[in-house]
Amino acid sequence: MRRVLLSLALVGLVGASVQASILTNTNQSVPYIRLLSRNATTDVDAAYYNPAGLTRLKDGWHFSLSNQTIFQDRTITNDYLLLNERKYVGELRVPFFPNFYAVYKKDRLAISFGFGPNAGGGSAKYDRGLPAFETAIASIPLLLTSKGLPTTAYSVGINFEGESAYYGFQLNLSYAVSDMVSLAGGVRYIYAANKYEGSITNIMINPKHPLLNPTGAMVSAPAFFAKLGPAFAYYAAATADMAVDAKQTGSAFTPVLSLNIRPLENLNLAVLYEFKTNLKLKNDTTKDDVGLFPNGWETQSDMPAILGLGAEYSFMPNLRAALSFHYWFDKDVQWDSPSTPEEALLPRINLIDHNSWDLGFGLEYDVSPMFRLSAGFLHTDIGVNSDYLTDLRHELGSDTVGAGARITLSDKLSFDIGALNVWYKTASKSIAYTIGTFTETYKRTSVSLAVGVNVGF
Repeated sequence: MRRVLLSLALVGLVGASVQASILTNTNQSVPYIRLLSRNATTDVDAAYYNPAGLTRLKDGWHFSLSNQTIFQDRTITNDYLLLNERKYVGELRVPFFPNFYAVYKKDRLAISFGFGPNAGGGSAKYDRGLPAFETAIASIPLLLTSKGLPTTAYSVGINFEGESAYYGFQLNLSYAVSDMVSLAGGVRYIYAANKYEGSITNIMINPKHPLLNPTGAMVSAPAFFAKLGPAFAYYAAATADMAVDAKQTGSAFTPVLSLNIRPLENLNLAVLYEFKTNLKLKNDTTKDDVGLFPNGWETQSDMPAILGLGAEYSFMPNLRAALSFHYWFDKDVQWDSPSTPEEALLPRINLIDHNSWDLGFGLEYDVSPMFRLSAGFLHTDIGVNSDYLTDLRHELGSDTVGAGARITLSDKLSFDIGALNVWYKTASKSIAYTIGTFTETYKRTSVSLAVGVNVGF
């Protein structure tokens, strides 16, 4: 169970989602970045959001290529009294987050392909590690002092870097049953690749010992414990330099169903259902001094089923509104399922209070045939509870505002630009340590910029 949760936690550390469920990225196009509501779109990115709506395109080929650049900081504050510093900042930088869509439409039929990072998609760096790595080390001075060796300080070098990307390759077939109703079925192939590198090195302490360290100078912790004799052999081994260098890979398929209904010329409605993705990740480990990534071990990293609902309404030819709703069936995904027969005997941890959902609303206005402006708002509710929250693994609800424009040079060529900012909710939990209960707080900030080109012929 611990390895299942750790795998999920480390993926969460480097996920590049604007904001979605625990293991899903919904930021899959520039129009989404600038509008935040695409579930009823009939544009090229409907290959992801609403495949059935592609039958509304003009006959011919349609292509869209875009990239997002994402800047996210994750701040964890732990008020454990023994820590040297209580603030830990992880920088997630994603210079390349590409999406590509290709559609061929003829009469009532449309065939489409889509590519994008459906989960993860970034790299994160924690120069000082995380509280979970340091709190045990911070307790060493108290431990030694209790054994008659006055100790007041420690130092340690900790760093962690992770990369994660779940690449999705999706193929859809769409058919217009009538002028009002279209259906689509598709399948997405997910290839997941995660990489983790980290180390804990050079643990130093200043115990005052009449023979081994009479001046109370800073000395190597493992060397000092080794000199204390066999009774301290455990501490000598526990404070030795440790490193992790591991990769995880896996693949799976996700069936997708889509329905598009246009009851009125100025109203479009859509329903999308993605089935649960049953995904296992296998470790390819070069170094694992902490025993967290046994080589060849497989862990479950399922992606939940998703229900998407959408509506687009034209108030007038140059003014449109869009409404989108996502519902993730997180409670049906047992991320805390046992990894071994022994763990099957342990109580199941309840990590999810309720399924996650989001609600987005956007407006588009055509200033002229060449310029289209848009803006949107998205509210996201994440249903995890305090048992889920750790410095390694935490998801936060949020409110997002996006804006941007489309520049149309001809009926065959257009460009999209967009930007958004995410305001995350702050979360915290109480953690019991040997000297009392302390609070750990989780915060995030996130900004995304995006640009894309659309071509048709």
